[in-house]
Amino acid sequence: MPRNLDMTALRSFVAVAESGGVTRAAGFLNLTQSAVSMQLKRLEESLDLGLFDRSGRTIAITPAGEQLLSYARRMLALNDEIHAKLGSRSFTGEVVFGVPHDLVYPAIPQIMKRFAMDYPCVKVQLISSFTLLLKEQFAKGEIDVMMTTEDSVGEGGEVLTTRPLVWIGAPGGSAWRQRPLRLAYERDCIFRPFVQKRLDEAGIPWEMAVDTTSPRTIEATVSADLAVHSMIEGNEWRDFERIAHGGALPELRSVNINVYYNRLSDSPMIADLVALVRRAHAAGSENAEQPGRARGALRA
Repeated sequence: MPRNLDMTALRSFVAVAESGGVTRAAGFLNLTQSAVSMQLKRLEESLDLGLFDRSGRTIAITPAGEQLLSYARRMLALNDEIHAKLGSRSFTGEVVFGVPHDLVYPAIPQIMKRFAMDYPCVKVQLISSFTLLLKEQFAKGEIDVMMTTEDSVGEGGEVLTTRPLVWIGAPGGSAWRQRPLRLAYERDCIFRPFVQKRLDEAGIPWEMAVDTTSPRTIEATVSADLAVHSMIEGNEWRDFERIAHGGALPELRSVNINVYYNRLSDSPMIADLVALVRRAHAAGSENAEQPGRARGALRA
């Protein structure tokens, strides 16, 4: 009698094989570790094969598992193609989108609005945090699509654009002229130690006027002309302006805006969200050369 393979168990098998562990695969699949482990056990028992070598510190795929992996990828691809072409397009579910505080404006509201038009029954959970914390959550499989600000790009990431950091302050403000220079940064901001080092190298005394975990505190202090801050060009908040310091402050480095996403997922929702992120930042790069246009605008 023919036997049928469990497609759910096959998907868990591929996720574990490609991610290198049950914990991360469980996060990507939105399942518990025990559920994934049980599916693997059931698959091995149905085939009477050992698919993973669990004798070492890390899980390793066996030769039989390698052969099954090739078949499983093709079967899942065909399964997903059938659902995409013949199934309902009324997608439901949730996508978790992680974005650093300083990248939320101006592009993210436009991205989410367009995504909601395309997927009205899908909930987007926006997580705004620091790059380091977002990467920790992404590694655990808790985030589907993540943007970061980094000097380089990590494994599996994609550089959207590279832009310089710029000094920002209150419109018409004079806080940048004061010495020691008063700085306002969050504790986990990856730009903070670099800015402090550049000021030290330039011989400019400084002090931390604000040491906080809240971007709202930064916004209020800088807008009141009580301190200065730095942000990625094109992502300045509405109540800030770029400081025309004429060389009185050191020039700052350029940073990458990157995107990472769950590459184990065949969900068109995730692929379409990443496509919107790419388009928004491609438009932002063009607008950086054309000051008369708003940065980060989505084009149909």
